[in-house]
Amino acid sequence: MLFFISFPAYSQRRPGGQITIKLATQVPASTPWGAALNRMAAEWAAATNGQVRLQIYPNGTQGNEADMLQKLNMNVIQAAVFTSFGLNRIAPEFLTLSCPFLIRSNAEMDLVFANLKPELEAKVSAQGLYPLAIVKGGWIKIFSKSPVFVPADLKRQRVGSDPQEPAMTQAFKSMGYQVTPIDGNRVLIALNGGTIDAIYGSPIGAAGLQLFGVAKNMASLNLAPFLGSVILNKHTWDSIPEQYRADILRITQKFGEEIEKSMMDLETEAILTMGKHGLVINDLNDRQLQEWYDDMNRVIPTLVDTTFDRNAYEKILALVTAYRNGR
Repeated sequence: MLFFISFPAYSQRRPGGQITIKLATQVPASTPWGAALNRMAAEWAAATNGQVRLQIYPNGTQGNEADMLQKLNMNVIQAAVFTSFGLNRIAPEFLTLSCPFLIRSNAEMDLVFANLKPELEAKVSAQGLYPLAIVKGGWIKIFSKSPVFVPADLKRQRVGSDPQEPAMTQAFKSMGYQVTPIDGNRVLIALNGGTIDAIYGSPIGAAGLQLFGVAKNMASLNLAPFLGSVILNKHTWDSIPEQYRADILRITQKFGEEIEKSMMDLETEAILTMGKHGLVINDLNDRQLQEWYDDMNRVIPTLVDTTFDRNAYEKILALVTAYRNGR
């Protein structure tokens, strides 16, 4: 259970009543997202007549997402940008959205997200946090040294997994994969050194880290969707004068919508760019796709209630099943 240590509002206030909010993110300042955060900060200041200012700490200077969440709860920082990895630590329902192959397309993700978003926001609020924006971030793909078309192809390779996400690591182990925990900043070293042969992650991240120079194959299937978010601790939200809250929420949600659209565009652009520099897309046919789905379906009973939240899983499954059946 997450906890929040309450600090008085003056910990963020400056003379004249100005509030400075420290926002941490792993996003590099030089990326389009970094530039968007700077625009958001400028709009916050303009909309509040300079009374609410956002001080951004980019490039992971405040640690990984687990570190940022701890600092957010302790009020060392007052806001943070999280992906699904950080959100999973706030509420287990977020991890269920990333259950491999449960959600398989943009249309299914749109449907599920529209139905579950209010409930997910409530789960965040219940932990003493305030969800300014939660948006769809794109898809996790498989990058590998050798081509991957069916599960057996990947099971022959050593797969790198984020050590900050032991639940996902355990899920892949349960499915019969050779999983090796590797910190994100050591993935390329591990691929070059032969510690791992494959990795799952965002195409945007793979392009940025130049993983395609070693892991030259990308399977066309969508492994799982992931989310992005801007989260404030509740204490800080309550300290913002009420007349400014609606504008701050509107500006942040507009920023989130821009990021959501740019993520989809950047994902497509990243795949095209990597393709021009040697990445091979392993296009799966319907029979091969079904092998992945069947493989996952065999393991699901052992993962629900342990790795994935049953209530969220059953809601998502009902929605996508009705969609696939045309209802």
